[in-house]
This record gives sequence, C-alpha cells and structure tokens, in this order.
Amino acid sequence: MSDNNSPAPSLYASREPIFPRRVSGNFRNLKWIIMIFTLGIYYLTPWIRWDRGPQLPDQAVLIDLANRRFFFFWIEIWPHEFYFVAGLLIMAGLGLFLFTSALGRVWCGYACPQTVWTDLYILVERWIEGDRNARLRLHRQKKLDFRKVRLRLTKWVTWFLIGLATGGAWVFYFADAPTLLRDLVTLNAHPVAYTTMLFLTLTTFFFGGFAREQICIYACPWPRIQAAMMDEDTLTVGYREWRGEPRGKGKSREGLGDCIDCNACVNVCPVGIDIRDGQQMECITCALCIDACDDVMEKLGKPRGLIDYLAFSDEPRERAGHAPRPIWQHVFRPRTILYTTLWSLVGIGLVFALFIRPEIEMTVAPVRNPTFVTLSDGTIRNTYDVRLLNKHGEDRPFRITLTGDSALRVQVEGTPYETVDVPANETYLTRVYVLAPSGSDAAEAERTEFRFWVEDLTNGDRAHTDTIFNGRTN
Repeated sequence: MSDNNSPAPSLYASREPIFPRRVSGNFRNLKWIIMIFTLGIYYLTPWIRWDRGPQLPDQAVLIDLANRRFFFFWIEIWPHEFYFVAGLLIMAGLGLFLFTSALGRVWCGYACPQTVWTDLYILVERWIEGDRNARLRLHRQKKLDFRKVRLRLTKWVTWFLIGLATGGAWVFYFADAPTLLRDLVTLNAHPVAYTTMLFLTLTTFFFGGFAREQICIYACPWPRIQAAMMDEDTLTVGYREWRGEPRGKGKSREGLGDCIDCNACVNVCPVGIDIRDGQQMECITCALCIDACDDVMEKLGKPRGLIDYLAFSDEPRERAGHAPRPIWQHVFRPRTILYTTLWSLVGIGLVFALFIRPEIEMTVAPVRNPTFVTLSDGTIRNTYDVRLLNKHGEDRPFRITLTGDSALRVQVEGTPYETVDVPANETYLTRVYVLAPSGSDAAEAERTEFRFWVEDLTNGDRAHTDTIFNGRTN
C-alpha cells in the first residue's frame, strides 16, 4: 500500500538546462554561413530600395496593409491575387516535405528561425560567460556575487537588444523603413508598431534565451509529422553502432569498438540527446555531433564517420564490409522525385500566372432595384456599377464599350463620353448606363447577353466581362 501522506508523483519532468560545448567542423561552419545569410536577409531586406515611379513606394519588399498590396521588387500583388501567396505557401510545404524526405530534419537543424536565433543567443552566451564548463559552473553557483550578476545582466541586455532588433526589423516590412525608424525614435509611430515590437522582442528573448530546445520538442508540431516524410532511404544523422560498440574507455581497445564513450557528441548537442541511442524525435539533424565525433576520431587515429549522415537501408551493406550506396541514389528516388515534380509544377504555374495577368481589370455588378427603367421616349435603360482596376503607376484614361446587340449603347454617368480617368494603383467605381431604343430586340426581349469592354487608351490593353441586359417583359 502506498503512503497516503507521500506527495503525488509529478506527471512532468523538470527541464534540465543544456549548455552546448563549442565545436568546430564542416557542419558547424555551414551553420554559421546559413545563420549569417538568413539573418542578413531578415535584417537588411526592408532597407533595399526599388524605384517604381513617383506615386509608388520605393521599398523593395513591402506589405502595404493600408493600401492592401504586397510589393516584392518588380512584383505587385493585389488582394484578389492572394492565390499567389497561397501558391508560395504550397511550394514551401512541398519543399519542406522534399528536404525531409531526402535529408531528414535538415530545415530544423539549419534554417528554422528558432534554430537560427537560438544559435545566435548561445553564441552571445558563450562570448560573455565562457564555454560549456564555465557556464555550468556559473549555473551551479548558488552564491549571487557581483560577477554572476554582471555576467547575467550583460547577457540578458544583449539578448534583449537582439530581440528588439528582431521586432524592429519585422515592423519595417509593413511601412517605409527610414520613415518608420524616425517615427519610432521620436516616439511618433503608431501604438501598433510599439506593441508589435514589444511582443516580438519578448518572444524572441524568451524563445531563444530560455525555452530553446523546448520549442522544438514540445511546441513545434513538425517532429511528430516528419516520420511520415521519411523512409529507410532517407539520409539522416545516425550512429554506426556496429562499428562503435561495445564502447569503452582505456588505452587497450581489444574487444572494444571505436567509441570511447567520451560524450563529446552529447556535450555539443543543442537539444541534449545522445545520438548513440538511435533516432529520436528531439534530434534536429544539425550534425554538430558529427563534427565533435570526427574530431575525436582524428585524435585517436580512427576513420571519421562513426557518427554520420546515414540511411538505414545501407546498414547491412556496411556491416558486410561494403561501401554505402552513392548519395544520389538516396536523394533521387520516387518519393523525392514526386515532391520535386509537384513543387516545380506549382512554381511554373505561379510564374505563368504572373506573366499573363492583366494590368487592368473590370468587375460589373448590375443594379437590381429597379431592374430597368423606361425613359420618356420609350428607351429601356439598365444600370451597372463598374469597378475598374488600374495597376499602373500613373493615371490612365479607360474607355468603356460593349459588344453583343448592335442596338445597345453605353453612357457613363456624369459625362457624355465613354471614357473615365482611373487614378494610379487604385480601384475606381463608376456607374454606367446601357440603353436600348424602343422597339429594338434588346428592349423587347426579357434578357439579352452582351459583353462589357474596357480599353486602356494609353497602351491598348483590354479586359472584358459578360453580363445581361434586362428588357421589357410582356
């Protein structure tokens, strides 16, 4: 019987802080390059200028919520063209499936924002507090002396400034960056800008500085999905157990494998796992354990690759003393070819849609109350609300005409002409009348189909919309 006075066991394991050791090698260098590249893109992109003309913003990448447009260098996306954004999201998903199928969680290990900012925060922590052993001693030190307070405050302030720069860079994507920066400094920016910056600053500070691997293990859904994208031919970080076991320390290696149980692979792991225990959901495939193990193997005069990018299908071959299959045979297989094909088709479709989309567009809404009006001379008149979209960076004269029944004619409200001036980069609503003389077929028929046309008189571009003329009912 259990003691009723004993405390109930906890259902949750408390977090063990992880202090990764510094490591050097090819994969660590690759992570540095990707970190610098991705952070450079994020922080510098809002400051790139792009000349679009006198009436358009000159920021290369801008999400203009006020005018409901998205600018990306020479591309301009309008709200009704959201399918471009949807297509890009589909491509991102297929790309994630492709890379996971070929190389495991390579996205998580190298380019995921959580990984990139955590790497940056750990780098700052190492600069200020020292490498793994020094950080462990500081963590275990119970006495709160001046040195510990100074180091912690310096680290947290630096983390906070990185978070502030992160939140600041994000809001710059939604307004002209130089103007917004001046308004932020002079305290004249909109409260939404300050609120967004504060939220992103605090989340970056917490996620990168304290939560770290907890986000990857518990908050991110991808570790639980990735298994469906992988198979026995997927190249992922693994331990050659047949070569390393039985592991053990000591100069005499008789009866022992190549692994000396130095835990170098564990000490450099940013999520604190032991890759020698096999594939684990927590592994983000960063490959730092490969660098650490290769360094130890070189010092021992052993072949590199005890921990390496492996495919489970190659293990029987390697155990038999044969070389693993070439990398291309793992990368180019039916699953990855299917993902690549789908990804390419979506990309080609988006490019094709981008080049064929018109620079002018028109939508027509018949006014139903009343359906038609009979004028004093017997003419039947229908009313339509015509919405014209001018995507050019300058005002353009548009002419509205129709085809169908030759008796029908167009009249733009407020002018005897068929032309209207549409402002640059705006949607212009105008009321248009279509008239059918008394006695004509269109006037006497219940419904007559016809087509509205709009023509840009500057360059001759045209767009059309089909609709119906309502005549006199018998």
